[in-house]
Amino acid sequence: MAIYSGFAHDGRPPSTPELAARFGVGEDEVDAAVRELAAARHVALDGAGRIVMAHPFSDVPLGFSVMGASTLWWGGCAWDWFAMVHLLTWEPSLLVATRCPACGTPHAWDVDRQAPPPGEQVAHFLVPAAHMWDDVVHTCGHQRIFCDDACVDAWLARTGNARGYVMDLPTLWRFASDWYTGRLDRGYTRREPAASADYLRSVGLSGPFWGL
Repeated sequence: MAIYSGFAHDGRPPSTPELAARFGVGEDEVDAAVRELAAARHVALDGAGRIVMAHPFSDVPLGFSVMGASTLWWGGCAWDWFAMVHLLTWEPSLLVATRCPACGTPHAWDVDRQAPPPGEQVAHFLVPAAHMWDDVVHTCGHQRIFCDDACVDAWLARTGNARGYVMDLPTLWRFASDWYTGRLDRGYTRREPAASADYLRSVGLSGPFWGL
């Protein structure tokens, strides 16, 4: 809860010394607790054991900036930055910015909880759901927004990657809208794609990419 609250309100996770001081424990105990959280997939760590992600938040740039009234966040991926406006309910809307990985065209939207933002852009998910946690930072870094399907194809041809799953902005907004509901509350249960078939179908997602 302390980690997620830090991300939500400050745009970053609390440091090991900050957590140790808050809970009156040693830094070694904090580090052990954080590793336990990472093993349970509640946070992601870098090679030095530093928190770099706690979905939908990121402490490293992965392609999306998210700006509220007075706080700047890094969005973990296309999926996560659409979800942030639904999670951070004290923000009426969030200004989200990114660039197309294929051509570099900048894109920005004022995203709220009422309706999807306008646009013909598409989201491309490279890594299938069953393997998203094999390397979650790589996975999130490759859930990106492209100008259109032609830009997706151009990027795939240049990088040699196989085509993943492509969805339009309305589908992405619906997908993200309820995924992290309750994430900032005690008793939250993480939603797993493999166990969320009904939810995925309700927002228009199907097929083997999602394990359906």
